[in-house]
Amino acid sequence: MAFTAVLVGLLPLLFHAGRATADPQPPPTAAEPTAPPPAPHHRAAPADAMEPAAPTLPRSGWTATASDEETAGENGRAANVLDGSTATIWHSRWTAPAAPLPHTLTIDMHRTDVVSALVYHPRGSGSNGRVGEYALHLSTDGTSWGAAVATGTLADDNTVKTLSFAPKGTRYVRLTALTEAGGRGPWSSAGEINLLGDPGTTAGVVDLPRDGWTAAASDSESAAGDHSPAKVLDGSSDTIWHSRWTPAPAAALPHHLTLDMKSARPVSALSYEPRRTGPNGRVGAYTVTTSTDGTTFGAPVASGVWKDDDTVKGATFTSTVTARYVRLTATTEAGNRGSWSSAAEIRLRGPASPSVHGSWGKVTGFPLVPVATAVLPNNKMLAWSAYGIDRFGGSNGYTQTAIMDLTTGAVTQRRVDNTKHDMFCPGIAVLRDGRVLVTGGSNAERASIYDPVTDAWTSTSDMNIARGYQAMTLLSTGDAFVLGGSWSGGEGAKDGEVWSSSNGTWRKLTGVPATTTLTADPRGPYRADNHQWLHATSGGRVLHLGPSKQINWISTTGAGSITAAGTRADSADAMNGNAVAYDIGKLLTLGGAPAYENTTATRRAYTVDLNGGGTPVSARTGDMADARAFANSVVLPDGKVAVFGGQSYPVPFSDATSSMTPEIWDPATGKFTRMASMAVPRNYHSVANLLPDGRVFSGGGGLCGDCATNHSDGAIFTPPYLLNADGSEKPRPALTGTVPARVANGAKVPVTTDAAVTSFVLVRAGAATHSTDNDQRRVPLASRTTGTNAYELTIPSDPGVALPGTYMLFALNAQGVPSKAKLVTVD
Repeated sequence: MAFTAVLVGLLPLLFHAGRATADPQPPPTAAEPTAPPPAPHHRAAPADAMEPAAPTLPRSGWTATASDEETAGENGRAANVLDGSTATIWHSRWTAPAAPLPHTLTIDMHRTDVVSALVYHPRGSGSNGRVGEYALHLSTDGTSWGAAVATGTLADDNTVKTLSFAPKGTRYVRLTALTEAGGRGPWSSAGEINLLGDPGTTAGVVDLPRDGWTAAASDSESAAGDHSPAKVLDGSSDTIWHSRWTPAPAAALPHHLTLDMKSARPVSALSYEPRRTGPNGRVGAYTVTTSTDGTTFGAPVASGVWKDDDTVKGATFTSTVTARYVRLTATTEAGNRGSWSSAAEIRLRGPASPSVHGSWGKVTGFPLVPVATAVLPNNKMLAWSAYGIDRFGGSNGYTQTAIMDLTTGAVTQRRVDNTKHDMFCPGIAVLRDGRVLVTGGSNAERASIYDPVTDAWTSTSDMNIARGYQAMTLLSTGDAFVLGGSWSGGEGAKDGEVWSSSNGTWRKLTGVPATTTLTADPRGPYRADNHQWLHATSGGRVLHLGPSKQINWISTTGAGSITAAGTRADSADAMNGNAVAYDIGKLLTLGGAPAYENTTATRRAYTVDLNGGGTPVSARTGDMADARAFANSVVLPDGKVAVFGGQSYPVPFSDATSSMTPEIWDPATGKFTRMASMAVPRNYHSVANLLPDGRVFSGGGGLCGDCATNHSDGAIFTPPYLLNADGSEKPRPALTGTVPARVANGAKVPVTTDAAVTSFVLVRAGAATHSTDNDQRRVPLASRTTGTNAYELTIPSDPGVALPGTYMLFALNAQGVPSKAKLVTVD
């Protein structure tokens, strides 16, 4: 044993002896499979997805230091991460005794700049020292670091990793390696480190109201039309300010536009909307300065170069400033077409108020793009992508999965091979016992089940009809229903079928053809039967309420049947919108577009009420502020509905036209309220889930291989109902004592709380993918007081109301503040 201990202690030295690349190697493992050819289901990612929205910051003058570095056995100095070569590396000290984890690597830019991501290039040769779990910290002085702006887990491979966080002005960026990705030893290494600058999307801000503001300009065009500076404040994208171009010669660059807010207030960012009609005058290089008196403008608080396109642009300030005047100076025209400048609208953004707009936590990195997620009964969240952590294609028979522990925030990765199922683009249903049924996708006929109790995946019977992009829901009977899915397994005839919970087999529903549920998508069934909105009700029936404008009642008894039930009021088809059950028999539908992609999304939302008997009653409610497709919606314990992400012009894999501002709909008013903005776009292949603590996880997007729009991360949003104005958490009621882990429909359930509460609700644990989560529903409970802070709850007797499955039980006080949930199985 003594010899063994000595040998183990010498391993790093023995492996590192000699060349820099001769450091310890992991034990032999099975060769990684060769990537299949690109999938036939999608065109290549658009051009705008191949370059990051944020510029790579120039590294001139930067320096790098580390907590430790190897200098005896190799040149493993920290400075190597800035030399432009991945062949030279920083490596933690490994000559015996090796420096223990964690290791830190600090970049000093020697200037303050807005930074939004660290780009980590693993070493070019060998695997030792690849960073696994990590944390990122920022500092303006190199001494005070504050809380981590990002944490997470990286995949154990040699691909370049982008570690995103909320854009912020800083001088120092520190990467802390907490583990080695493969568990090979106490080492850390890096080939190159880059930093990304301002993506133009500032996090944690809201638009400032522009009432009473005025605008002035260095010059403006008036002879050829009214292009006065006031146009940037009139709320119309069709009117513009334009620099003077008549009489010739046109006014020379630079041009500036100054907003007067009439009083000083905190400002964090500027938003610039280019003209819609023609490219002339689009601002290229710019600076933003501020003033308290309109005369003295300080050093720029933002600067950069905007792309030559018509998308809305942003400028994040290096720090929030209190100012009355904000000046945008255009120093170039984006396309060098002339000495012009123009703008349709200018907005300013200030810090969000947590008690009104909520707040965002740090960005958590995942070892894969979370394309699909399911909340589990053990306070964990399951996520998966495809055969690849950042790409899809072919039918490979395995899937990359991850588990996030919602208590600790830790994320672990696993490749699932035993089910022979690539579960990319599947249907999902959370079963009555909390297991997760996943069907189709890239392996279009397969069906798999994840059991959170055993942490194991198993196969169930193949479907009769191969599918991808299908919809699923659990039925009131405990069986599962599937419909649609022409993305994979051939186009058309993706009729309904039912999975039996008793024997795990599938039964075709010949009376439920998909044809009456299609949208009018120009690409036919391939797109028209995708991502359907299904709501299970009594007696094994299902309401199909979108995305086609046609609504249908579906019976799953025997051969099944489908019956038209009117339309969704005046709604058009709304592909890649979604529907949320916010109360018993009441759903909100919102967003979407007439076709799957390359068309304008809608701001509209509708309510659908099933409580009147036969035909559902649909009505238009308030519009969202932003048009959205590819967004995700989540019902909150108080009955409000939160929507995250999406694009106003949906294009798969693109982040153009992203909505960065969540909104919350209130059923009492029918209106949406804008929330604090997000740090990372969430579009195609993104997800959102309500968590047991009343917060919301929003993550993912991309999965397009070597593109720049892969978002292997997520963040947790804290709704305003949990926060005071200063951002501290409000006092929350707590469910005390023992809550039964399993209850039956119709049961009377005694509960106690630590303080008086006014209501109780069940919210079914959701499973999200492709903007659809048919599992979530909110069920208010009847209750009566039985003593001081003691209550008796009644579970609805109808399993079509309280569908079998895992629920989060919340208690709410008179102020609408929810408790942390107790997880309960209704069965």
